[in-house]
Amino acid sequence: MEFRDLKTQYQVLKPQIDKAIQTVLNEGQFIMGRQVQELEQTLADYVGVKHCITCANGTDALYMVLMAWDIKAGDAVFVPDFTFFATAEVVSLIGATPLFIDVDPDTFNMDPVKLEGAIKEVLKEGRYKPRAIIPVDLFGLPANYPEIETIAEKYKLLILEDGAQGFGGQIGNRRACSFGHAATTSFFPAKPLGCYGDGGAVFTDDDELANKIRSIRVHGKGSSRYDNVRIGLNSRLDTLQAAILQVKFQAFVEYELDNVNKVARSYTEKLKNKVKTPVIPDGYYSSWAQYTIQLENKEQRDALQEKLREQGIPTMIYYPKPMHRQQAFSNIICQKSDCSTTESLCERVLSLPIHPYLDEDDVERICRVILDNR
Repeated sequence: MEFRDLKTQYQVLKPQIDKAIQTVLNEGQFIMGRQVQELEQTLADYVGVKHCITCANGTDALYMVLMAWDIKAGDAVFVPDFTFFATAEVVSLIGATPLFIDVDPDTFNMDPVKLEGAIKEVLKEGRYKPRAIIPVDLFGLPANYPEIETIAEKYKLLILEDGAQGFGGQIGNRRACSFGHAATTSFFPAKPLGCYGDGGAVFTDDDELANKIRSIRVHGKGSSRYDNVRIGLNSRLDTLQAAILQVKFQAFVEYELDNVNKVARSYTEKLKNKVKTPVIPDGYYSSWAQYTIQLENKEQRDALQEKLREQGIPTMIYYPKPMHRQQAFSNIICQKSDCSTTESLCERVLSLPIHPYLDEDDVERICRVILDNR
């Protein structure tokens, strides 16, 4: 059994993917070929924004936006404590300070109440200048943007949506990667929409920001690649990856997103009232990058993971350590926020196999092992 079954996906899409790859080989435009621009337009239209700028990976996507916003030393950027390292890493990399916000125990996403409390504390202390918020659409579920956007407007802060796991999610009629002042996603293979290597993208309605990002991703280019108007990066999406994503996007919108939601509903129906299953608030829609249950304590979680492993069922723990406990951030001396929810989640969460090609028999088998060990 595969945790995220890319092998079956390839076999289903093999004729289209092989043809798309061969077309790129025949055309010989391996960097910034026509497929890159076509993909960007397709994704911008799907998300509902004016601009999609692809790049080498999701981490670069975050970093380039911070570069374009001139986030720098002395600035504070608020990130969730329960997330992948890259969300906060880019803040430190650019010289600013990430401040960690606890999350909601049901959705795993940034807690708006604790966010506002942390902003007030930073303003009162005066050590750093609050500049931006990076909410994360964890496990496929968009963060609470209605409340976060209200807070950001109140304190004049920028919002950068980290949609690395959230592509395809929605709040009402608004799709993930359309929130805030800019958004990013990742095309890492295991993501809801993934390529066969690394890749990422920035989304925005801001024309000036989009132009800066297009410049930054090619060494800060101006009118040509030998006219450099700013310091930039080398962060372009390969044409081959764009061609693969074109094929996979069609499957994503035609049936994969529906299928993965069916799998999630089946899990929830079988496991509800037995373990704590994921909560999807009214009006929200998840793309289910992960299906994550909560056990009562670390001992119970670890024992269940071992029992599933013995039965050939892969699981993952996202995430075993809070951001504020990472050694890389041990120099942040102003972290005062209570992150007890994150501390607890790190000891109790367990992610189960989920993907559009997981059949009902496998879901039944996985749930039977879980229920037999309750």
